[in-house]
Amino acid sequence: MSDIASVSISRPLEQVADDLGKSFEEYGFAVIRDHGIPQELIDRAEELSRAFFALPAEAKMAYKIAGGGGARGYTPFGVERAKDAEVHDLKEFWHVGRELPAGHPLAEFMAPNVWPDEVRWFRETFAALYEAFETAGARVLEAIALHLGLPRSFFAATVEDGNSVMRLLHYPPLTSADAEGAIRAAAHGDINTITLLLGAEEAGLELLTAQGEWKAIEVPEGALVVNIGDMLERLTNGRLRSTTHRVVNPRGEAAYRARYSMPFFLHFRPDYVIETLPQCIDPADPKNHPEPISSHDFLQQRLREINLA
Repeated sequence: MSDIASVSISRPLEQVADDLGKSFEEYGFAVIRDHGIPQELIDRAEELSRAFFALPAEAKMAYKIAGGGGARGYTPFGVERAKDAEVHDLKEFWHVGRELPAGHPLAEFMAPNVWPDEVRWFRETFAALYEAFETAGARVLEAIALHLGLPRSFFAATVEDGNSVMRLLHYPPLTSADAEGAIRAAAHGDINTITLLLGAEEAGLELLTAQGEWKAIEVPEGALVVNIGDMLERLTNGRLRSTTHRVVNPRGEAAYRARYSMPFFLHFRPDYVIETLPQCIDPADPKNHPEPISSHDFLQQRLREINLA
């Protein structure tokens, strides 16, 4: 069995597109090196994320938006749970979304961001990181387009002004005797187009292989983990896999440390209709593909399933 691809996207994409694509077909995951997000920006973002989560609970709760489905601001412990999971995940998080000007035709789909007054340079830092994630994500999508035999720029229009969300995640330290190997985030798939994850160097991220086995994802320092979301799986009729994954607590001393990470959930535009690509339809069974659905309707359907809408 081949391994999860680990590629540099500073190389010409024609040289890496098929390595990436085959990894997404087999595992739904790949590791991206030389992604262009400055390490200084990553370090600053991690420092400010820790500073926010260290605030008193009442200060953080001031940024919880009632009725917002967790799309912006703070979501406390015990809210989100994986689809079909019986218990909530052991995490709190903060969401930063796209900022659209007043009167923009898609503004109704994207609430304004909120920013914590208590953490200096928070807004500037995470606005810059959001933009850097978008640039890296666009390059990964170009590689995917090449692998699928599409024009290199195919995905640019599909994600322009998309409802992408950056999440700052904090899993608190576990103290119980059974902390080693405990599940911090239950098995789940991602809803969106692709996810780019910073902060996966700490052991614990695992994917479920097609053979039904849990496989750990090893990540070099500073690299991004990228995985396919349900929207792209639907668009490609399952050719690219949205793979079930989870976060387990590592063994040894690391089991008792807090865990921080920053996933970027890259989304199609809310008005983009997810309709199976012609090259992903089997000519021998041309009716075997999902019904078209707008990315907004698909998102709302799935958010209800995970207790966020």
